[in-house]
Amino acid sequence: MINLREQNCEACRKGTPALSQEEQNELLAQVPEWQIVERGGKKQLERTFKMKDFAEALAFTNRVGVEAESEGHHPAILLEYGRVTVNWWTHAIGGLHKNDFIMADRTDQIVG
Repeated sequence: MINLREQNCEACRKGTPALSQEEQNELLAQVPEWQIVERGGKKQLERTFKMKDFAEALAFTNRVGVEAESEGHHPAILLEYGRVTVNWWTHAIGGLHKNDFIMADRTDQIVG
């Protein structure tokens, strides 16, 4: 089994295969608060984080952004008062890759 905490994102290009359902399920077990959703015909990892107010939500969003930039892998983030919804998927392949699960785990680590 791949340990997400020991991984870094790898370059992913068009044509790279998306994860199989079995691989998704295996990795999802390591980030159990995330769910796989389908948006625009593409599978994505999604989690909503509850915060005490807008300032805390904004600070969290900025920390996720710094981590995303450091790995060159960027999510969709919806910032609202008291909550932040983060979606990870690999644009180049239109679906889920190991990178998305790595970044979901890192996002969880930001919250602590």
